[in-house]
Amino acid sequence: MTTSEKQAIDHPTFALVKAAFPSSTFQATQFRDQPTLIVEPADLHKVMSFLKNDENCTYDFCSDVTGVDYLDYPAKTQGRFAVIYNLCSYSRTDRFFVKVFLDPSLPTDGIENDPALVVDSVCDLWPGVEWPEREVFDMYGIRFTNHPDLRRILLWEDYPAHPLRKDYPLRGRGERENYRIVDRTSS
Repeated sequence: MTTSEKQAIDHPTFALVKAAFPSSTFQATQFRDQPTLIVEPADLHKVMSFLKNDENCTYDFCSDVTGVDYLDYPAKTQGRFAVIYNLCSYSRTDRFFVKVFLDPSLPTDGIENDPALVVDSVCDLWPGVEWPEREVFDMYGIRFTNHPDLRRILLWEDYPAHPLRKDYPLRGRGERENYRIVDRTSS
């Protein structure tokens, strides 16, 4: 066992979460000294609340929320999409990642609201994640329940897809064909 593998097993936050939620299923990984806890979607909000409020964890800042599409990923994953939270503890200068996997139940080539692509919002814990959650919704179509203002943030409301999904065409679906081409002679 390498030193980094031992650190992944011995990271104190992993043990604290497992002790606080003995009936929940978790996975823990560490890559380049960055610990990641993989949580089931139903457990996300209570685990995040614990990570913020427990005196031994005190992850008092959620610096980022992002999405990932694992379509055609060479390694097997637990779901096609993931939502990843980047947590920081100012008192320990420690960083901790929490990941939730989601698998779509509908075809992903449109804008349908897939009931399987839903996870709880953590805006009530960290109000600053309101816009990053909106961006994940806009780009990937993952909905956040109890979000105070879940609407598109980068694209217009009627945009017919979620462009960071890997099955979205590289050239788009015709949304650029109506724009006037500007070159050096037309200015």
